Amino acid sequence: MSGPAGLDRRETPANDRVAAARLRGVVEAPRYAEPERWRVTRPVTDLLRAPEGPRERQLVLGEAFELLEMHDGVAFGWAARDGFVGYVAEAALAADGPAPTHRLAVPASHAYSAPDLKTPELMGLSFGSELRVVSAAGGFFETAEGWFVPRPHLRPLNVPFRDPVTVAQLFFGVPYLWGGNSVWGIDCSGLVQAAWRAAGLDCPGDSDQQERALGEALPEGTPFQRGDLLFWRGHVALAVDAEVLIHANGHTMSVAYERIADAIARIEAQGEGRPTAHRRMPVGAD
Repeated sequence: MSGPAGLDRRETPANDRVAAARLRGVVEAPRYAEPERWRVTRPVTDLLRAPEGPRERQLVLGEAFELLEMHDGVAFGWAARDGFVGYVAEAALAADGPAPTHRLAVPASHAYSAPDLKTPELMGLSFGSELRVVSAAGGFFETAEGWFVPRPHLRPLNVPFRDPVTVAQLFFGVPYLWGGNSVWGIDCSGLVQAAWRAAGLDCPGDSDQQERALGEALPEGTPFQRGDLLFWRGHVALAVDAEVLIHANGHTMSVAYERIADAIARIEAQGEGRPTAHRRMPVGAD
């Protein structure tokens, strides 16, 4: 994950043309720039390692992207939610306007052209999509784009969920997707990030970053409780209770429940080793 001068490329907004102004004196660059806030206009878009590189994470509709440059149809910058640096298709972004007011708080929904459930849908929406509500019409909210979304599906951004595990459970059965962050596909760290952020908690994008940043480390053998995080090398899961966890995993290729003891034994038998950490959200963090 190294970047310029050995820095983590996921956290270092610099390439061979530009670097963030805050990195002046830290990395060498032809020029330095202050970011401009843009937002995602597609239901989901990939955040790439390089302009034509592999997907590292995803952004859903309405999420903010801090733009440093546009070059050959590709935007370079970082996801505002967690600082994850990468490249996004220019066509998937638009300059920022008035801030969103609500997020989609159910696994999936649709945007319509009229407040009528029989109207053909305009697009699908994933959990976490951010929208600016401007009015209400019957059972729908109208957004700044002139779309209509069912009122029960939206939740004000300033009203977080109380329990991250409840959010993770909304994704039960969603297919596993490396680097995924939506209801159409999600990976282990994407699930944890969706759960923590919906509860109003900061959360990095990848599991190794999460292991360093989230919660408090507990001694091996500490009984599990709801909300605990269990880490392996390259993997993370959330405890549902003292005996069961939920995780997006390549074993079932989905978000699934698994007994904690079974998961530990299975992953060790696959040659992936024992858990590397057991961490717990500090009391009062929510």
